Parts: sequence; C-alpha cells; structure tokens
Amino acid sequence: MDENTTTFERHGTLEKALRLNLARSIYGTFAEIGAGQEVANWFFRAGGASGTVAKTMSAYDMTFSDEIYGKTRRYVSRERLMSMMDHEYTILLERLHAQRAPETTFFTLANTVRAKGFKDSGEECHGWLGLRFQMAPEAPPSDIVLHVRLMDDTNRDYSEALGILGVNLIFAAFYQRQSLPTFIAALMDRLNRWRVEIDLLDFDGPAFDAPEFEDRISALQLVQSGLTDAALFTSSGEICMPADYLYKRPVFVKRGSFDPITLLNLDMMERGRAAFQSDFAEAAADHVEVTEISMHNLLSSSGEVTHADFLARADVLQSLGHDVLISKYPEFHRLSGYLARYTKMP
Repeated sequence: MDENTTTFERHGTLEKALRLNLARSIYGTFAEIGAGQEVANWFFRAGGASGTVAKTMSAYDMTFSDEIYGKTRRYVSRERLMSMMDHEYTILLERLHAQRAPETTFFTLANTVRAKGFKDSGEECHGWLGLRFQMAPEAPPSDIVLHVRLMDDTNRDYSEALGILGVNLIFAAFYQRQSLPTFIAALMDRLNRWRVEIDLLDFDGPAFDAPEFEDRISALQLVQSGLTDAALFTSSGEICMPADYLYKRPVFVKRGSFDPITLLNLDMMERGRAAFQSDFAEAAADHVEVTEISMHNLLSSSGEVTHADFLARADVLQSLGHDVLISKYPEFHRLSGYLARYTKMP
C-alpha cells in the first residue's frame, strides 16, 4: 500500500462503539483516571456494552490511584499510563483467560488526563492514552501510546473530544491499521486539530511490525498529517515529549536539510556551539543540541516526502550523536516561538 494512503471507511462514534459491542470476540477493560472519564461512556450509550466491557475503573482520588497502580511522581505521565495498562491487562487475563481465551481478543484501554481546574489560569489540559490489545485470540499483546493536548475551552467539550478519540483508538486498532496514514487519519475522525493535538504516537508489538510503524516514521507522519507542529527524537531513537525534554533548558539549534550532512555543516555546528557557550556562559552548561529539519527541507524534487530519504538523513545525524527535531516551520521566527513554549532559557 502506498505510504500516503489515507482512505478509510467512516462511521459515527456511537456506530463504532456499537460495532465493537456487537463483535463478541473483542472484550476488555477501561481504566480512566483524572479528567479522563468519557471513553467507556460511549460504549454504554451505544447499547450492548456487555459484549465488550468486562470492567470500568475510575480512580479520581490520588490515594486510591496510588493504592491500585502504585506511587508515582506525576499522575499525568507515561509512567502512570504504563502502570495502569500493566495492572489492568494482567488482571484481565488472570480472571478471564481460562474461560474466554480461545474465542476472545482481549484489550485494555487506559488514560490519565489533566483537566483545567476551577481556579486554573492558562494551565494546559493534556493527557496520555494507551491501548493494549491482541490481534487474535491468545496472541501476544501490542501497545499503542499517545500524548494529546486538548484545546477546547470548556471541560465538557474536551471531555467529549477525549471520549471520541478513545473510541477512535480502539476502533482503528482493530479495524483500520492497514497503513500508518490510514490509522492516524482514523484517530482524528470527527475531530480536528483545533480540538486535539497528538504530539506523540508510539507503537509496539506484533501488530505493528511493518517498517512504516517505526517510531521515527510515526513522528514524521504526525507532522506531515498536521496533527502537531513538531516532533522530537533523540540520538538513540527515543521519541520524546518536547515539553519534558526542553523544559527550562537552553537550546542550541542547527537547522538545515542535511542532505547530505557535510564537513561544512559539522564545522558550522562546532563554531555555533563555541559561540553559544561563550555568549551564555553558565546558562549554557545544561544545554541541549538539536538538529532541525523542516518539512519543506524534506521535500524531494517531485514534491513528496519519502520515508527512506528521511530515515537515511536521520540515521546519519543520530550516528553522530544528534537529537532530531522535525517541524512544519519554514521560518525561523516560528520555530523560535515553538521552542519558547517549553523553555525561556537561551
């Protein structure tokens, strides 16, 4: 299938929930903490929820959450999400595997979300969603993890958006993972970028062994599809949250096409690094260095972005120890504004 294919059959959110409810082989649990309380609700509203829902869990209080999933430094974090998925999926198999395994594909949907509090002034609403699921009965599980920023103004609206996204995630995992662009487009069905930004998407497991589901390609596709403005991965290939990685740290950026990377590029980076450290002295001590490639600089002569070309450039930069930022910003002042969202350092 062409890597830019995005065609998929569209369904309403209730219709998706009902189809999953009526697919008797798909059965699992929902664990939603913090402000994430809306996904399971769609399945009850659709009718026939007993066909899909084994259990729902809503641990709003931090003490209850800690007792169930263990203590954590941050409740809205990937660490907490993974502990939720581990705990709930393990219990699901322990209690139901013996009686249902031959004909059931099990799943666990988890989310942890920070809402805008009653007295908040400008705090961001964001969260983590994850799905652990089997492709077939008794198959090993696969994971999908995503981080989202919820852009609506009211709790009611972003709760609705989160619920739609959660249903889309489950439906796409079972029915719309033919290609990466198709899956990403299906995630945003009935939503738009002005309501939801997905800035991290990670796949793991046998359901995603196709090369196009590789982490760096997923990061590229999010930017290419307009679901986020930029994506960051380290020299080791780890996909990072810019908000965490850049937080209160000085940033030294070298942008270019790096096609190929040349001795001139390396010399410019070395000279720029020396000037950066000289100009900012102690403030630059804990700086991060990022090589940035805009989508414009990834276009081939035919006006297309090819995965093979992108990976070739990324491989070289990473082998030289550089973190890589992919952005949609052709102008430097817009890139600077993006970085300023996460750090006020030089």
